[in-house]
Amino acid sequence: MAGKEKVTDMSSELVHTPEGVRDIYGDEYAKKLRVEGLMLEKARSYGYEDIQTPTFEFFDVFSKEIGTTPSRELYKFFDKEGNTLVLRPDFTPSIARCAAKYFADCNRPIRFCYIGNTFTNNSNLQGKLKETTQMGAELIGDPSVKADGEMAAMIIESLLFAGLKDFQLSVGNVEYFKGICAEAGLDEKTELELREFISGKNYFGAEELLIEKKIEKQYRDALLRLTDLFGSCDALGQAKALVHNRRSLNAVKRLEELYQVLCCYGAEKYVSFDLGMLSKYHYYTDMIWKAYTYGVGDAIVKGGRYDTLLDHFGKKAPAVGFVVGIDDLIAALDRQGIETVIPSKAEIIGYTPDTFPKMLEKAREIRAKGGKAALTPLGNIEGRTGTE
Repeated sequence: MAGKEKVTDMSSELVHTPEGVRDIYGDEYAKKLRVEGLMLEKARSYGYEDIQTPTFEFFDVFSKEIGTTPSRELYKFFDKEGNTLVLRPDFTPSIARCAAKYFADCNRPIRFCYIGNTFTNNSNLQGKLKETTQMGAELIGDPSVKADGEMAAMIIESLLFAGLKDFQLSVGNVEYFKGICAEAGLDEKTELELREFISGKNYFGAEELLIEKKIEKQYRDALLRLTDLFGSCDALGQAKALVHNRRSLNAVKRLEELYQVLCCYGAEKYVSFDLGMLSKYHYYTDMIWKAYTYGVGDAIVKGGRYDTLLDHFGKKAPAVGFVVGIDDLIAALDRQGIETVIPSKAEIIGYTPDTFPKMLEKAREIRAKGGKAALTPLGNIEGRTGTE
């Protein structure tokens, strides 16, 4: 009896998934595939071509120098040669590595789109999964604000195409923050600490740090204003009046130009600005964006411009992109009551030993016309007995 209990306990454990991951099946998975398909369809309509990179990479692709996910949040392991490998936590460095390897001498703009899972070993889950699905797009080799506009417009059109109606694409520029920091004489360590407070809209934490570092009042006031410098185009005017350094002023000018491009796309009503927006990914060099909607606590889209990232892999090329959290997007659609049309289920065709040839012929006819048919022993069809 003790042996049987042990086997039963082990079987019970084996059917569970580890913390932070889950199984997806049935209508839920059909809905997920449908949403993924819609997002990719829109990207392909803009000329983006599919690309697939490995699920795991060398550790250095996501190192501290790259400015991506902190090492403590990576799933790390070793291959038989002793190399440190990681499950990808973020697609962008992988795409950058791939572009540098296969398109080293390509000078024309190149467009990629992709979909796959990312992995973050974060013990503080707060309801978030450790394995999530992301769809994204990257435009490499075009430094213009028109490229920024194409990417932002594609985000908006993709979300609309997937069925989302009420959302906002919030846009910032990290150069605005960096310009003030440089003018104030902040060292790198202080800038990184301040980045966390500003990004979290933590006014008092930012103020305490700046006072502790004896930052001059005019710069302190400018940096603290970042926590509430967001909204419509009026925020850009306020941002411009707040600074005098050329770096920050150019950042505002770029945002103004982006807005004009988005007006050409007819997408301006979905756009707002946030001069305090920063990212945990430090490879972003200029434009940055996040899309928010009802029903989920985090941004469903993140991205921006990363003009120096490819340098780490040996190719000098500007780039801009975004990723959509597919799981969060689906959660938003569900909570807002937006129906996603999924393919019809297969027609169940029951058979007995005597009717099998006839029912098989019927199933094959349905499949030949593009339909779906599932042959099932008649006694196994739920709620049915007897013969046709």
